[in-house]
Amino acid sequence: MAIEINDLLKMVVERDASDLHISVGRPPTIRVDGRLENLSSEPLTPEDSVGLMEAITPDRYREEVQEIGSCDFGYAFGNLARFRVSVLRARGNIGIVMRLIPFRILTFEQLGLPVGAIKELLARPRGLILVVGPTGSGKTTTLASMIDFVNANMDHHIITIEDPIEYSHPHKRSIVTHRELNIDTPSFAHALRQALRQDPDVILVGEMRDLETMEAAITASETGHLVFATLH
Repeated sequence: MAIEINDLLKMVVERDASDLHISVGRPPTIRVDGRLENLSSEPLTPEDSVGLMEAITPDRYREEVQEIGSCDFGYAFGNLARFRVSVLRARGNIGIVMRLIPFRILTFEQLGLPVGAIKELLARPRGLILVVGPTGSGKTTTLASMIDFVNANMDHHIITIEDPIEYSHPHKRSIVTHRELNIDTPSFAHALRQALRQDPDVILVGEMRDLETMEAAITASETGHLVFATLH
C-alpha cells in the first residue's frame, strides 16, 4: 500500500479528527467526534507501518523503540498542526498513534471556562493549580490557554516541562522556556529542582507521574512560585 504520512495528516486536519491510528492489518484510521473511521479499504502491511514510522521518527526515538518497545515525541506538520506521537511495538509490528494538537490556542471563553475565576487564580503569586480529568478531556488545552494568558498579560518567566512539548508558546510579555523530557532533562522531578535556580515565576509540569515529582511541585509552590500541573 503506497501511502504518505503527509497525506494522512492532511486528512486528519481537514476532517478535524482528534487522532490517527496506524495498525498493521487494518486501514489507517482516524477518530472523529469519538468514532473511528477508516481512511481507505486496504489494510496496512508491516512494511507500510515501518515506512510511516521512519518518515516521522527521529533516530534517537527509533533506538528507544528497539530498546524498550515504545517512544513518545512531538511532530510538527508544517504550519498546520502539531501532533503528539506514540510509536509502539505490538506482536512484533510497528503501531503509531498520533494526537492532533492545533497550533491555535483557545481562549477561556472558547473553552467555556469561568473567566473571572480563572483570571483571579492566575493573578496569585504562588500556589499549585491542578487540572485533572481522563485522557482526552482537555487538560493540556486548558493549561495551554492559562499559560498563553499569563504570557500575554504578565511580565513573568515561565518554564514548561513536558513529555513531549505539545503547545509551543512564543515570547510575549513573558519569557517562556520550554524543556522536554529525554532531550533537555532526564525527568520531571529533576527539571523541577533545577527550575528553582532559574528565576521562574510560573512552572508548568506536563504530568505528575510519581511521588518525587509531586513533592518537587509542592516545594516549588511553597517557595514563591505558581505551579501548573495535570493528574490523570
